Amino acid sequence: MAYYRTDCIEKPISKVFEKLAHLVGSHPVWFFVIPLIVSAALGGGLYFLKDYEDNDVENQFTPINGPSKLARHFVKETFPNNDSLFSSQRLYAEGNYAVIIYSIVEGNFRTDELFEETSDLDKVVHNLSVKERKDVFLGSTVGGVEERDGVIQKARAIRLFYFLQDKPGASQWLQQFQNVLSNETLSRGLKVSRFTSQSRQEEIEKHTTDGIPLFSITYSLAISFSVLSCMRLDNVRNKFWVSCMGVLSAGLAVVSSFGLMLYFKVPFVITVANSPFLILGIGVDDMFIMLSNWQQTKVKDPVEKRMAETFKEAAMSITITSLTDVLGFYIGLMREFRSVQAFCLYTSTSIIFCYIYNILFFGSFLALNGRREQSNRHWLTCCKLPAQSPKGKSLAYRLCCVGGDYDQETGAEKQQPITHFFKSYYGPFITKPWMKVCVMFLYAGYLAGGIYGCLHLQQGINMRDLAADDSYVVNYYDDDRKFFSRYGPNVMVVVTEEFPYWNKSSRSELNHCMGKLHNLRFVNKNLSVSWLDFYLEYAESKSLNLDNENVFMGNLSSFLMLYPELMLDVNVTEGKINASRFFVQTLDISNASMEIMMFHELRDTAQSCSATKLLVFHPLFIYLDQYSVIVSSTIQNVGFTTAVMLVVSLLLIPNPLCSLWVTFSIGSVITGVTGFMALWGVNLDSISMIILVVCIGFTVDFSAHISYAFVSSKKSTANERVIDALFSLGYPVLQGAASTIIGVLVLAASKNHIFRVFFKIMFLVMLFGLAHSIIFIP
Repeated sequence: MAYYRTDCIEKPISKVFEKLAHLVGSHPVWFFVIPLIVSAALGGGLYFLKDYEDNDVENQFTPINGPSKLARHFVKETFPNNDSLFSSQRLYAEGNYAVIIYSIVEGNFRTDELFEETSDLDKVVHNLSVKERKDVFLGSTVGGVEERDGVIQKARAIRLFYFLQDKPGASQWLQQFQNVLSNETLSRGLKVSRFTSQSRQEEIEKHTTDGIPLFSITYSLAISFSVLSCMRLDNVRNKFWVSCMGVLSAGLAVVSSFGLMLYFKVPFVITVANSPFLILGIGVDDMFIMLSNWQQTKVKDPVEKRMAETFKEAAMSITITSLTDVLGFYIGLMREFRSVQAFCLYTSTSIIFCYIYNILFFGSFLALNGRREQSNRHWLTCCKLPAQSPKGKSLAYRLCCVGGDYDQETGAEKQQPITHFFKSYYGPFITKPWMKVCVMFLYAGYLAGGIYGCLHLQQGINMRDLAADDSYVVNYYDDDRKFFSRYGPNVMVVVTEEFPYWNKSSRSELNHCMGKLHNLRFVNKNLSVSWLDFYLEYAESKSLNLDNENVFMGNLSSFLMLYPELMLDVNVTEGKINASRFFVQTLDISNASMEIMMFHELRDTAQSCSATKLLVFHPLFIYLDQYSVIVSSTIQNVGFTTAVMLVVSLLLIPNPLCSLWVTFSIGSVITGVTGFMALWGVNLDSISMIILVVCIGFTVDFSAHISYAFVSSKKSTANERVIDALFSLGYPVLQGAASTIIGVLVLAASKNHIFRVFFKIMFLVMLFGLAHSIIFIP
């Protein structure tokens, strides 16, 4: 094995860490105090948290240069809104609006009493000073319909839209609308759900800081677990304060990085609220690694020497994981979602601080604690204790006033029971030939389950998930799906260039393109709207020959005067039609998968038109653009990050074969996490994509620690090195995984979907990462 060692980089870096450890061990107070001062100074940036919150749904959760944003810009410039000819289906943006859905459990809106009560509430809303509504497409207004011979027999829901002009006071009107609807009481089982153009934004902003109390609980749980897992019955060797400082070190890293980012005015997005949970896991994991290596040093050696031996192994191990994590997150800055960029910037900066503070702040406290142990002082009172109990002393005295015992044979601290378990039982068990075969079958089953889940992975973020479970927004989205899923958006089909509409042959080619759109499974041909078809019918009634350019253009203005709304569909400048638009009505869009199919089919069919350049647009498409990039973006993220991990591992792990196994484990864990998160009901979207990047970091953490311990072992056979690696770092890796799982458990009870998704994926990451590090890789 020595022949394959490539330690030309690892060895000199280890020497640097030895010298740094000697410096920290010699002057621990300075390295303890300075990070506290730096954290206090940088933490002042948290004062600006509210000022730099940016949870604009479109800005943060849609692709930065999405094609629908470019399409919207074209529609806005070519077909500007006209308040005097208002048409909701012709809006290029959602605008300011309010919506009410009235629904009933039993009965029928054809009943005069129920319809009258709905009408009364409608009048209340109109008394808030809004202009008279115009007729709208009935399919989006009446829902839960039962028909017979084209006549509505029963309707279970009515939806009313109230559009506002974009003028000062619109926000106040919408707030007043909310107040009226929340206080209005209805009888006879009539249910009301509401929504406004501000609802999504208000809900996500309301819950941005929901993670703060959860983070407090998480820190309490992490401290409790760390303290319990580091507790010793020995009054001198007890690591109570060491574990507390390890958790504090992660907290200081979060405060410092967040404050620094806010000083630089980096937007704080709700996705960033997940970052502290990640940093806590990384920090505590690194703490356990350093503590494990410290406990293997000789207790009688000077503190400086013990620190040097600890840093030689542990600091190198956490350098590998921290470096790969940081580089992985910086790669995320190139992604198409601003929410992903913000998360990666905050998190990568936090990892840098976490790494520095673990080396300096936690390392200095480890040295201070080592000095206390060297003087054989009590962990709480710091009073000097005898190493052996004097004769005649009571049991209570021996339990409380005696300490400092150690392994006389090795000169190191006594092994903990679970460390002994890894060395004497688990290690020999996992290396038996028949057990290796069983592990191979276990891994095959795991991989099969992961691949099966990947094949059934759903895409896209459900807008209802951006609100809390108890929000009125959720009720609205549920009612919308329940009663109004029959018809989808009314989509614009825009001819983006000059076109000879009067040319019969060219018109036939255009009609052929429109026919392909009409024949799509999600389009209702009979509900399409075409100014050109209306014009041809008008010409036929007037006996006009529209195959002549002069006749076509000469009669166009008089035709449009008869149909004012159609004037909004034709852009005529200097006697030329520069652009025009038609409308197709989609239907049966009941879930995200159907939205994806509808979106891609419409766009692909429009782009395939050979007659002219067509684009399809609806304000909803701004959010559907994520479907075009989410898979490719995730694959690029994983691919680039994995490549970086391989390079770093090859440089810093002194064995190329183990570097390849670390890289392979990344793909293996990602496959499992992606597959099982799909089976757990988690979609692939910008939020889960972020957490999958996190997955890569933790995968490297677990596998790199064990692999580095394996190649650093001085044992002669592979099985002996496996046992030695599990003895050295099996328990710290288990501690790290358990502490993170315990930390994120509180998120499972959150009423916010984003935090629950974080819990699900992090749980899978910890479970599968741990399985790879202590089962599959060994």
